[in-house]
Amino acid sequence: MSVGVLPGGYWDAEERLHRDFELAVLTGRDEELLADARAPRPAALITEVLSRCVRRLGGISPVPPEVARGLLVADRQYLLLHLRRASFGDVVRAHLVCPWAECGERVSLEFSLADVPVEEARRRAPAHTMTLTAEPLEVTFRLPNGADQEELAELSASNEAEALTSLLARCVQRLGPDGDRPEQRRIAELSATARSEIEQRMHELAPSVEQSMEARCVHCGRVIIAPLDIQRFFLGELRTDSGLLYREVHYLAYHYHWSEHEIMELTRDKRRTYIEVLADAIEVLNSGA
Repeated sequence: MSVGVLPGGYWDAEERLHRDFELAVLTGRDEELLADARAPRPAALITEVLSRCVRRLGGISPVPPEVARGLLVADRQYLLLHLRRASFGDVVRAHLVCPWAECGERVSLEFSLADVPVEEARRRAPAHTMTLTAEPLEVTFRLPNGADQEELAELSASNEAEALTSLLARCVQRLGPDGDRPEQRRIAELSATARSEIEQRMHELAPSVEQSMEARCVHCGRVIIAPLDIQRFFLGELRTDSGLLYREVHYLAYHYHWSEHEIMELTRDKRRTYIEVLADAIEVLNSGA
């Protein structure tokens, strides 16, 4: 079980803030869900796994999908970092090509997830208010969350500008003296400067998890900025290991006669501990000792 405190926090319907969490390690069944190519889109998949693995969030237990969906984007990323560290360890190894034209050599990188920079929210509130300088308007907005990621995932891939307008329309709760939530058309009519002001203020107030890591090329000595898309990295790593998961299940089922259900409820560390013990026992038998 991993414990921690979110850099942002979840505001419930009574406007109570929940930040401290308890996170269970992934089981084989969770790994299978995340590795399944037929699984829902990435944002929805992250919602599902967080609702399974976050055992407590402040005073909320269990944590239903609607709460995991309502978490701020950086809080979801932060939980994925903790989940990866608790389930598979802290060290990440990656390979990339040095981007400097004079080099272009293949570089192996190794870094600790504990070193990924995390910035806490500058001000915590369920909604924030600002006054635009580009237009004499007061704007009240909330910060983007997992529900926004799920809803706009397809649009973001095809039309980034429209997706950004839709995101602002989802997050802006009041525009000017009108107390009603503004329609998307009204958001689209704002000047580019006004929209940029809102986006910048959202960025300033939101917690953040760094999406890149700095490394140095061992061949040319130059600094490399390695991208770290936490969600994509997390899912890609598990999809790469899906074949290994099923081989481990087969190996333990064959020798111990355990059911698939029993094995899939084990964590990766537990499965591999049993495999190591079994391999040692088989080696002893084969050597006749």
